[in-house]
Amino acid sequence: MLDKFIQDGLILWATIDPIGTMALFAGMTAHMSAEARRKTAFKTIFYAGGVLVASIVVGQLLLGAMGIQLVSLQLAGGIILFLFGLQMIFGDPAGANEPKDSRHDIAVFPLAIPATASPGAILAVILLTDNSRFPIATQAGTTLVMLAILAVTLLLMLGATKIIRVIGEGGANILIKVMGMVLAALSVELVMKALDVGHWGS
Repeated sequence: MLDKFIQDGLILWATIDPIGTMALFAGMTAHMSAEARRKTAFKTIFYAGGVLVASIVVGQLLLGAMGIQLVSLQLAGGIILFLFGLQMIFGDPAGANEPKDSRHDIAVFPLAIPATASPGAILAVILLTDNSRFPIATQAGTTLVMLAILAVTLLLMLGATKIIRVIGEGGANILIKVMGMVLAALSVELVMKALDVGHWGS
């Protein structure tokens, strides 16, 4: 049992990617106040945790009932993520000059989905808590492991304030552009993997 939880933890760490999420968070919230950044961090983990827990509870049933393959979710997420990456590279950093009420909540997209609760993480929690293979107690243990990794992700996000304070506004602008490029590259990877899976699945 312990070996399974350790293995689950490694898989979930790789798919949730707390360090990568923290870097993205630092870039996207560089122009926020410390208080707004803290609220965004908590909201991100709350939303991502809700999505992943819901995936554990009803993921298998919902996807099967709607006839949706995870590869379709991955492809759609990749396309949207690419457009957002382009906005970070060429647009106003983090929407700094837009009216506050016109901006979408970055805690929802892309920080919670698909950065933290990525298609890979959603697929991982569904497979690691397969109703036909694992009892409720084991599924609950895997859920706790997942929540622990989200807690680590939150701590890293809260520590991003110190990083932003060190690099200053100029460094923050550079970080935003770099993370936009990373997002664009990640989105291409998501699309390529989705197309590859779709090709071999057809």
